[in-house]
Amino acid sequence: MDTSCVLVIGIDGVRLDLLPELDTPHLDGIARAGFLAPVEVDADTPTMSGPCWTTIVTGVGVAKHGVWANRLDGNRLDVFPDFTTRLAADCGRRTFAVGGWAPLFLAREGGPLFVAPTRLGHVAPRADTPEAWEEVDDRVGVEAEHILGLDEELHAGFVYLGAVDETAHFLGCGEEYRRSIEAADRRLGRLVAAVRQRPRHEQWTIIVVTDHGHRDEGGHGGRSPLERTAWIAACGPGLSPGRTPSALHHADVAAHVYTALGITPDPHWTLDGNPFAFTG
Repeated sequence: MDTSCVLVIGIDGVRLDLLPELDTPHLDGIARAGFLAPVEVDADTPTMSGPCWTTIVTGVGVAKHGVWANRLDGNRLDVFPDFTTRLAADCGRRTFAVGGWAPLFLAREGGPLFVAPTRLGHVAPRADTPEAWEEVDDRVGVEAEHILGLDEELHAGFVYLGAVDETAHFLGCGEEYRRSIEAADRRLGRLVAAVRQRPRHEQWTIIVVTDHGHRDEGGHGGRSPLERTAWIAACGPGLSPGRTPSALHHADVAAHVYTALGITPDPHWTLDGNPFAFTG
């Protein structure tokens, strides 16, 4: 009997409008096998990483999870945990989360966002530079590939890649930013390969998501279309090629994780998101 599994890869700060110009074969492959569609950051959510990622992984909006900035102080993650923690604590599933941005993984700046997955990994940058963040993402990818390569039960994971966003903040959305997106796609390819090489009977859903866009000069937090436009790409069981889901929202990611694993969310979780749905 095949086991259902889900891998979510979060790539911070990738502009949707630039993707057609770039060499991203692995993201393109996921889109062909399923979909890639825009998401508009809703009017109540600041276009910042803290609120957006919290909505993505908890399945609830800012009014519930209480994260309004890149500091996570005042959060309600005890009531609205991330999916890796809820799956491990409430559903008996084996999960992992790994990445470099400290508030997501460590007790810093109001964090961690990922409270208690089965496995938790954090890679600290040696310096706050684009080059150092590329190294972090390389090491994050290696750690995630190692976890995926273990011959043990695994149901869901989250991998965070932050170099693209950091590059935009330092250098704007020019050539270096575009190269960083292409480097993130190569890491995505290695993660997909690691999933496919697992020596178990598993059916994987792969979801790739970004949190917000960037202004041309780099930066976000405002309400411009460039900043508010994010996207989700996904493939796997039930996601037929050529069909684009309707009315996507960031909170749908966590909701679809549960559905892909065959879990009906408890009404007390009060999720704001819904599993990916199609019309026509």
